[in-house]
Amino acid sequence: MISRLFLLIALIFTGHATAAENWPGWRGPRGDGTVLDAPNLSVAFSVGEDTVWKTAIPGIGHASPVIWGDRIFLVSADATTLARSLLCLDRTSGKIIWSEVVLEAPLEEIHRLNSHASSTPVTDGETVYVSFLDEAGMFVAAYDFEGKELWRAKPGTFSSKHGYCSCPILWNGKVIINGDHDGDAYLVALDQKTGETIWKTDRPNKTRSYCTPIIREIDGRVQMLLSGSLSVTSYNPDTGEQLWIIDGPTEQFVASLVYHEQHKLLFLTCGFPQKHILAIRPDGSGNVTKTHIAWRDTVGASYVPSPIVIGDYFIVVADNGVASCFIAATGERLWRERLPGGHSASILTANGLTYFISDEGIVSVVKPGPTFDVVAQSEMGEKVSASPAVYDNQLFIRGEKHLFCLAQKKAEPKVVER
Repeated sequence: MISRLFLLIALIFTGHATAAENWPGWRGPRGDGTVLDAPNLSVAFSVGEDTVWKTAIPGIGHASPVIWGDRIFLVSADATTLARSLLCLDRTSGKIIWSEVVLEAPLEEIHRLNSHASSTPVTDGETVYVSFLDEAGMFVAAYDFEGKELWRAKPGTFSSKHGYCSCPILWNGKVIINGDHDGDAYLVALDQKTGETIWKTDRPNKTRSYCTPIIREIDGRVQMLLSGSLSVTSYNPDTGEQLWIIDGPTEQFVASLVYHEQHKLLFLTCGFPQKHILAIRPDGSGNVTKTHIAWRDTVGASYVPSPIVIGDYFIVVADNGVASCFIAATGERLWRERLPGGHSASILTANGLTYFISDEGIVSVVKPGPTFDVVAQSEMGEKVSASPAVYDNQLFIRGEKHLFCLAQKKAEPKVVER
């Protein structure tokens, strides 16, 4: 049964029950890679035959596209001009409607798998919020759908030798951003209308991490949940008050958490320097390190790609491309199998299937269950670091040079022989 919070989110992000579900921010309307309204989403496709459009994107960026109706928003960075830009595209044609330079600043040092435009924007249907690094400071700005800047803010410092990636999320009139870094780390909530700071909460361990929070109502209590800074923590998103914390289990985190409503379990995967997968009961208070871990595994964890929960299954793909399927309630591993290449993009799920995209642009569609069942594999023809997005049976994949809009046109999908 969908909770009241999920119903509220659905109404906010779709406008009305019959509209296609918007993809307003990191990992979609629920922040967990789930697709609910695309019964005809492509399973197998040919980029040549099933491409609705393909648009060259100037500059470089690993941020995902976000979609509201017929508008797509994307960020990019130009190493020559030092410009970080926000682009608006027409969803039906792929045409770039406008491009605005948000920030011009020296390029920060980054990890080889990062970019200077890795933070996925977020939108409420009227305003788009973006986040970059401005030398030693977090930079956040708001734009309307016509490309007019509404405000800009620098809510705190940020220092990391791996660069910057902090995807903003929206909650109750607030833009909330994770400022985990190698210094005085923090979470901060800004006023959506003005950019003024509403609350700012210190993080415990002053260590870089890149996790985007998720917000869920669990047993009548609204929680903002994230891993990072040597901990897994729950906060009240209205006040920034800490509700509970788990110490560790490792130093640095990138993958977002996911939540299984049926079993009321929160799932974590992390990979540096130790690798862990945890299932956590998110109903505690204070330090729950010794009391609220339901199960744990140390094999097959991912560092960068965020996992998925689909039905009774928890699915994760390690950065080296080895995927695992667990029974979510118990942690029993059903299989562990290799997919082609390394993986950075987070997993998507639709219509009972899971979508994996490798760094080389190979899309593998797998049916979760007791056995490893690859339904189809397709090739994009260019490298992919960004996580995919979905709108109205269309699959949007940002490649190294292009943004692709894909929709099944053939009568019969091409299926991998097994």
